[in-house]
Amino acid sequence: MTKDHITLEIAVARPVFKTYTYSVPHPMLTLAQVGKRVLVPFGSQKITGYILKIEKQAENNKLKMILDVLDDMPLFTPAMLPFFRWIAQYYFHPIGEVIKTALPGGLTLYESTKAAITPIGEKALSQGLATPLENDILTLLKKESLGLSMLRKRLDKTISTALIHTLEEKKWLLITRKLRGQTARPKMERYVSPANCDFEKLKLSEPRKKIINILQKELELSVKQLKEKIHSAPSLIKSMQKDEQVIIFSKQVYRDPLGVPIQAAKPPHLTNEQQKVIGAITPSLAQGFCAFLLAGVTASGKTEIYLKLAEATIAKKRFVLVLVPEIALISQTARRFRARFGECIAVLHSGLSTGERFDQWLLMQQNQIKIVIGARSAIFAPLSNIGLIVVDEEHDTSYKQEGGLHYNARDIALVRAKQENATVVLGSATPSVQSYFNVQKGKLKLVTLSKRINQRQLPEITLVDLRRSRERGGPGRFISPVLHDAITQTLARGEQTLLFLNRRGFAGFPVCGVCGETLRCKYCDISLTFHRQINGYKCHYCGFSCATNTSCQTCGSSKIKLLGMGTEKVESAVSKLFPTARVARLDKDTTTQKGTLVKILKKIKNQKIDIIVGTQMIAKGHDFSNITLVGIICADLSLSMPDFRAGERTFQVLAQVAGRSGRGDSPGQVILQTYAPQHFSIQAAKAQDFKLFYKQEIGFRQKLNYPPFTRMVQLKISGPDRKKTAGQAIQLGELCTYLQTSRSEFKNDIIIMGPLEAPITKIANQYRWQILLKSKQIATLHLFIHRILYGKSSITPNRQVNIKVDVDPYQLM
Repeated sequence: MTKDHITLEIAVARPVFKTYTYSVPHPMLTLAQVGKRVLVPFGSQKITGYILKIEKQAENNKLKMILDVLDDMPLFTPAMLPFFRWIAQYYFHPIGEVIKTALPGGLTLYESTKAAITPIGEKALSQGLATPLENDILTLLKKESLGLSMLRKRLDKTISTALIHTLEEKKWLLITRKLRGQTARPKMERYVSPANCDFEKLKLSEPRKKIINILQKELELSVKQLKEKIHSAPSLIKSMQKDEQVIIFSKQVYRDPLGVPIQAAKPPHLTNEQQKVIGAITPSLAQGFCAFLLAGVTASGKTEIYLKLAEATIAKKRFVLVLVPEIALISQTARRFRARFGECIAVLHSGLSTGERFDQWLLMQQNQIKIVIGARSAIFAPLSNIGLIVVDEEHDTSYKQEGGLHYNARDIALVRAKQENATVVLGSATPSVQSYFNVQKGKLKLVTLSKRINQRQLPEITLVDLRRSRERGGPGRFISPVLHDAITQTLARGEQTLLFLNRRGFAGFPVCGVCGETLRCKYCDISLTFHRQINGYKCHYCGFSCATNTSCQTCGSSKIKLLGMGTEKVESAVSKLFPTARVARLDKDTTTQKGTLVKILKKIKNQKIDIIVGTQMIAKGHDFSNITLVGIICADLSLSMPDFRAGERTFQVLAQVAGRSGRGDSPGQVILQTYAPQHFSIQAAKAQDFKLFYKQEIGFRQKLNYPPFTRMVQLKISGPDRKKTAGQAIQLGELCTYLQTSRSEFKNDIIIMGPLEAPITKIANQYRWQILLKSKQIATLHLFIHRILYGKSSITPNRQVNIKVDVDPYQLM
């Protein structure tokens, strides 16, 4: 008879697609639970794994045992496993790395291995006993101890683990191993409570009496809180503990990302349109999965609908997840929800510290949170029994994760809602073509808000043809007389102006005044941008920077002309044109430090800024009642992008930024400056008419066989060697063509575009190629990619060339 014993299915935090089976030592049997992290042996290392399944199997002595269980409680629920598995399968991404992406940062342990030469090794080196490769290793380590990865990098040679093990056995090397990586931990604070004794019989000093009186009233207080009441308390309680008058203990506390208390707010009176929308959606909260597209013009009260639906969901003992596209919007949204619902709100986004994010995650795990608000990564929040998922500004490209796991939070929100039998609401003033197409196909139900609240009118939009300003010098080239006059009048009325330009920096096109060559990034095939704030040039792709006195790379001339413009140049020009106005800038460069974004937004809200210059960070979702003028400096910057979605993105950002105007009692005005006034995206934005834009755009998509009429997968090929990268891309293209022509299921269904060099051919010293695959059926595309990656005729991998799969790509640059 074979004896059953417990085994675990483990996904490791490594780029491997399969899962592994480990056995469990008897002392850890009661600790092992689905959703916990474990430390496992993996090859010659010890790494983090995640428990996916616990099962009984016949005893197998060949199975490796887990080394440790790292968590007291699971970090994700078993109900989330189908979600993780779906993502791994759909996006062709290792499930261990899917879970690693989902969890808060700072939770992944790995073993760091360091090699050092021993005295015996030094003797062997001096006596010439080592082989040429061993000689190179020992010579390098004689200078300094190194990690194994750095050792391989420095020598630029293949060094097997077996060779390292042999050198260790010879005692020529000393290998030390340390576990590193975990930085997220619970925050602990010292607390004080009164001891169980008769204080009336004790002769206490006055300060001690005060401390005991406070503690008897509060039962327990943190040392920090006690110090605020009695300054000398921290030193006194130490001696009081020795005298057994108080008990000092550590207690876990939770870091609050919002930082300050929020005053409660009463719900406003609903408009007739809002009542109809709520009446249409609310019944679905008890009917299982249902998906809605809420198309509401700017300032029509979409957030109030989210609040009402959240209230109805909580009343049914279910939880709510709200996604917003930008960190800049989370604070505003979270404050409105906390004002309505109190302390049961958690926030999740990359701007939180590791500790804050960890705390929010634990609160969710312990079901102490009813509503989670966050950016795209919040879709992985460990909530059980979700009843409502809201995706605000559903059209926004920020929901697409470009690095690592290439997921779209909007799309997987629909998947999670379906798995949880929840209602999902996609909201936008400018719905994506994809979502509106899904309405036409019956996959989403449409609810609309066609009017602003309080009968406020949409802003009046004036088109200005910038082609007439080409001969103007200085700021007149981008601040037209019409816009200048409008700013002057707005300042005179004591109202605020928003100037929008979706390009940061001072000058985005520095050119040599002698030979005409562009000043380019050292590591990317892209021009540098001059930033006056750092007095230097910077690459917006890899971060490379150089000093302002940099000479032309072609002819050596120091005469660099700063052409092009960015938000810095606009801010500088506006400050000179309107010297008495308070001018501020809101872009990625001004919000790098934690808290600066919230400070700038608070100044705008409190009307301490007259003119705000910003990128798309300020273009959507914000509600500032005193902004009555929006100036769009150049409306068509994104129209020239080699991307089939260029028109859609242009229309959306213009309509969104125009919607920041006139949200208060005073009417709004928009000055839209453009070099392409006749383009249908510009005309539709001027008319603030999404259906007009959609009607023309959908015809263009259908003729060219682009989404939503087809599905797309992008194969991204990149590497540091130009020839090897090109060779691998061509080889991959030949495999795609072979599969397409040799198999009947692909012959008429797969369209191959490429291989071609990417529009930006090099980023961060990586040469880039791409292949676009199109099909009317996503299942066919998945099968095609599966054959490429795992089939018998799959290409021979090159270690120096990286191939990534991006399902439903957004960035084609």
